[in-house]
Amino acid sequence: MFPTGYNIALQQLLEVCRRLKFQPHQIGHMLDPRGQHHLKLPGDFPFTISFFLFRAGQVTRDPTWHDRLELLVPLDGPMQEQMGELRVDLEAGDILIVDHLKPHQVVDCPELNTRALVVTFMSECVFAPGSPPADYAFLLPFHRKVDNRPHVLRATTSLGAEAIDALTRLLKAWALNQTTHRQAACKAWLMVLLEVLIRAFEDSARAHAQLLRRQADAVRLKPVFDEVRKTVGARLPLYRAAALCGMSKSVFSRVFKEASGMTWVNYLNHVRMTQAISLLENTTESIAAIAASLGFSDQSHFDRRFRHTFGRTPSAHRARLRSTPYPQKDSNICTPRFH
Repeated sequence: MFPTGYNIALQQLLEVCRRLKFQPHQIGHMLDPRGQHHLKLPGDFPFTISFFLFRAGQVTRDPTWHDRLELLVPLDGPMQEQMGELRVDLEAGDILIVDHLKPHQVVDCPELNTRALVVTFMSECVFAPGSPPADYAFLLPFHRKVDNRPHVLRATTSLGAEAIDALTRLLKAWALNQTTHRQAACKAWLMVLLEVLIRAFEDSARAHAQLLRRQADAVRLKPVFDEVRKTVGARLPLYRAAALCGMSKSVFSRVFKEASGMTWVNYLNHVRMTQAISLLENTTESIAAIAASLGFSDQSHFDRRFRHTFGRTPSAHRARLRSTPYPQKDSNICTPRFH
């Protein structure tokens, strides 16, 4: 049993659609040799809604891509959309944010028989040079998905019903409003629809923003990561690490902790202990020589750090490996503890 709000919202959308003419989805002639779909949109308000009828054997067979943003909404029954290697199942009233830069197409199958709305627009409809920074939030749901899952707002959810209502009002403004304020009405209801999508996918958008920030931080920290890889055993105090990245010590400490999940000191210990395991297991160097190569002042300091991290001394670790030709899996052997 679907929620009442869903039934009412979808019925109102279908009532408006009964007054519109839907055409078979045949756009092959609009694709260039690379599969790019060229659709001319008005320069002053690059927005349109297309009304397609998808039936078995009446679907454009070639996948397409484009630089426009796009929403796909089936109206009468189920359909599938292929986006790259991802196939998405849709039901009536679901709203799919199309991954428009990937080759995509509706999957032709014997049961296919549904009308669909395709809402298409350029990003400058909502955000362009000179727009308030807050307007960029309306584009967040269209970002590439971090978890490689599609952004589909299901019609049967509470936000789905709210989105269908906004879509109905947008459709009325576009297809039935012939006043001089038609574009203003379309933009207003488009923004309302996109605001619902922001709320629906805010966790994914937040994750994407965090990923971008971490990627940017990783670029800023690359000089210090390169230095650590070159000189595992060399002392690299905080002030010098910060200077390599052109930051103050406080800024470096904050950025490094956000990017790596650990403090600078713990990271250095992690690198040295990882190298220690490799040297103990794969070389015949003495423990004193390994301690010196890793920058420890003496073997006892190395022994204490190793025992704190792995729960055993370096000599006990090496002896365990020698006494067990095929070591059993033991989390204490290879899983360091950093606090």
